[in-house]
Order: sequence, then structure tokens, then C-alpha cells
Amino acid sequence: MSLSTHVLDTATGRPASGIVVRAEFAADPTAADSWSETGTGTTDADGRIGDLLSGDLRPGTHRVTFATGPYFADRGVEAFWGDVTITFHVTDPADHYHVPLLLSPYGYSTYRGS
Repeated sequence: MSLSTHVLDTATGRPASGIVVRAEFAADPTAADSWSETGTGTTDADGRIGDLLSGDLRPGTHRVTFATGPYFADRGVEAFWGDVTITFHVTDPADHYHVPLLLSPYGYSTYRGS
């Protein structure tokens, strides 16, 4: 159905706008070269991307990569993370999948949102 995200900068307590996010699908998750891009976007002023996919959501292994290094660099903040990649499994492509990221310069967490 759809894939969305929301990024919050927990160090500032604000949405993280302007982060480029890439979505990918793996035809064979054990093969490094099997990943193909399924969508890309940039977080809006509220830190959100409402629908990250350019096509249909498929069952299987997916990942989203957040380009966090440029986000921190643009703000003059030293950070440990250049990118944050979250790999997850889609079992029912009719569901909505929301993959939020809670981000700080030296840590992050995520969960399956709604």
C-alpha cells in the first residue's frame, strides 16, 4: 500500500527537515547487488515524507537510508552518523508501513509506526 517516514531531531526537539531518504527492495537479501531503488524523497518542514514509494509495495525485505550526515553538517553539528539505514520486512503489502527515525548526533532509534 504505502511507506512513510517521520524524522525527529531529539537533540533539538524539532522535526528534521531536508533529509534525503532512499527506499530500496531486495529481490535476494543475501546478495549485495540485489537491492533496487523503489523511491526517494526529502523530509518536509515537519520532518515527514507521506509516501516514499514510486510504485507498489511488495512483500519481502526493504530498507530505507537516511542521509543524516549532510543534515548535521548543514547545521554545523558534529555527528557520528553519515547515513542511517533501517532494514525491515513487509509481510502484507496491503498494509501501511511507517518507519520513523528519532535522531541525535550520537544515537538513533526507530520503531514500526502507524
